[in-house]
Amino acid sequence: MTTYTLFRYPETLAVVRLGPGAEIPTWAESSSIFSVTATATETSLVCAARSVPTKARSHKPLTAFAVAGPLDLGLTGVLHALLGPLAEAEISVFPLATYDTDWILVHKNDADRAEEAWRRSGHDITPAVPA
Repeated sequence: MTTYTLFRYPETLAVVRLGPGAEIPTWAESSSIFSVTATATETSLVCAARSVPTKARSHKPLTAFAVAGPLDLGLTGVLHALLGPLAEAEISVFPLATYDTDWILVHKNDADRAEEAWRRSGHDITPAVPA
């Protein structure tokens, strides 16, 4: 089985659900990852949790882990190798992908357990170095 190195980011994140076609709110702050995904039925925003209004429909607090990359877009099984140990540990995930790598967000209270599950599976976790 292939093993991976993951970087753990210190920021507390949120996933926010906005309506279809919504503009990015002024309170949305970028962090280690800032993502907007829009479909015909919703707009989802991943951003720093610190400024998300309490009335916003959101899921927080989350911790982000990024797979050391860049990863070749032709690779197969990356998420399978990383999400399997978390499923066995009953840890819920919010996965994302960028051109260069995969990101896995977990509830902040589950971040240490996620690290343990990955380490038991042979993966390496290291603190992210700020850019």
